[in-house]
Amino acid sequence: MKEYKVIHPKLGLKNRIQKYEDILNQYAREGWEVKHIVPNSAMVILERDKNR
Repeated sequence: MKEYKVIHPKLGLKNRIQKYEDILNQYAREGWEVKHIVPNSAMVILERDKNR
C-alpha cells in the first residue's frame, strides 16, 4: 500500500535552488520519492510504501 504527501515548501528569496534541493533530500532520507512536481508552482507530490 502507498501513502502520499503534498508539500509546498517555503523557499524564501535567497538560495532557492539549494533550499529546494535540501528539502527534497530530507524527504528522500525518510523514504519519500517524488511522484510529481506541479508546473508553475512549488507543490510537490511525494509517495512511499506505507508498510516499510
